[in-house]
Amino acid sequence: MKTLFEYNWQVRDDWFRWCEDVPLDELLKVRTGGVGGILHTLFHIIDVEWSWIRAMQGRPDFQESFDGYQSIARVRELEAAFRPEVIEFVSEWNEQMENRIFQDTRPDGSILTDTWGEITRHIIAHEIHHMGQLSVWAREIGKKPISANLIGRGLVNKPAIHKP
Repeated sequence: MKTLFEYNWQVRDDWFRWCEDVPLDELLKVRTGGVGGILHTLFHIIDVEWSWIRAMQGRPDFQESFDGYQSIARVRELEAAFRPEVIEFVSEWNEQMENRIFQDTRPDGSILTDTWGEITRHIIAHEIHHMGQLSVWAREIGKKPISANLIGRGLVNKPAIHKP
């Protein structure tokens, strides 16, 4: 589990660096699929990761819209603010957390019941899904996408969690 979070963070950081060479209008352009465009998708990934972890812990959610984060610098600031809390959660992950029950009342009144393990895996898969969208959009603007390869990133048996 920790390895896959570390993988996602490395790939996300690579995408942030990739964005530095892309005009802002391309980063903000609303594209087919996903939650909007490239920058909005990165914002969404960060928001979802942090929000799910806070929800499992019974803590308040992030309620700001993308409107206040219309630059790569602002999205990176959000990342820098949220990642330490996520790192703490991931670093403390253990077998006892795997089957903890999470219940949430949905807007329609239904109750969502899942385990922390399932939600945590969803967080990982969610980001990987969106990284695929970013890759398609990168090709659409004529740029090489970031590699999604886990191999060669030095993640297996790595002693410390990656910090931005």
